[in-house]
Amino acid sequence: MILALDVGNTNIVIGYLESETNIVFVERLSTNLSKTTLEYAIQIKNVLEMYHVSPDTMEGVIISSVVPPITNMICDAIRKVTGMEPLVVGPGIKNGLHLKMDNPAQVGSDLVVDAVAGIQDYPVPQVIIDMGTATTMSIIDHEKAYIGTIILPGINSSLDALVSHTSQLPKISLEAPKRLIGKNTIECMKSGIIHGNASCLDGMIDRIQEELGQPVTVIATGGLASVIVPHCRHKIIVDDALLLKGLLLIYRRNRE
Repeated sequence: MILALDVGNTNIVIGYLESETNIVFVERLSTNLSKTTLEYAIQIKNVLEMYHVSPDTMEGVIISSVVPPITNMICDAIRKVTGMEPLVVGPGIKNGLHLKMDNPAQVGSDLVVDAVAGIQDYPVPQVIIDMGTATTMSIIDHEKAYIGTIILPGINSSLDALVSHTSQLPKISLEAPKRLIGKNTIECMKSGIIHGNASCLDGMIDRIQEELGQPVTVIATGGLASVIVPHCRHKIIVDDALLLKGLLLIYRRNRE
């Protein structure tokens, strides 16, 4: 059994899995730069105890992180809780992915992990949409090479900016309105956020396929994928466990 952690700008996703189809649990902690190593250790320990998971049952631990200031703290917390040395996705780690980028080292570890899982499980060429603090679109060509990324403002980031820079627009929940054309402020905002982002994804997919000259498989992951994808017109596969499966694959490749 592998303990996998993905440290994002908003949340830390913790998963415990034996195989791609046997995921024991997935939980989220808040990413907070002001927390100490001990506080993270206590939270991780509490999650494991909640699911009656003992470090003795773990084969190993793997971490991907896009928040360098707390990566070492999470590693120290893992050592305190499990007594194990975590494998951190980054330079020198075998992932089997061909990165056709100007500077491959600049590609976020989460995007690399998503792509490793996407290539394993779905036809290429493909577009992997990760909807988190930012919305990213990773493009994999027909030769299974990572050829580029598109980065968009995340849904919550956009909504926060809209609310904080206007005096009369309130905070809203992320759920689809009853109709596209809003009749009140809340409906108008929900339509813009939900249908606007769905239309954006559809339009970007059209442009990507036009540039590649062929249709693509589209996979979406991340906390907000299930909110937006149902309103897209393109066929998009939602795979909430994509990143965890990618971490498992990378762990195995580096332990063989």
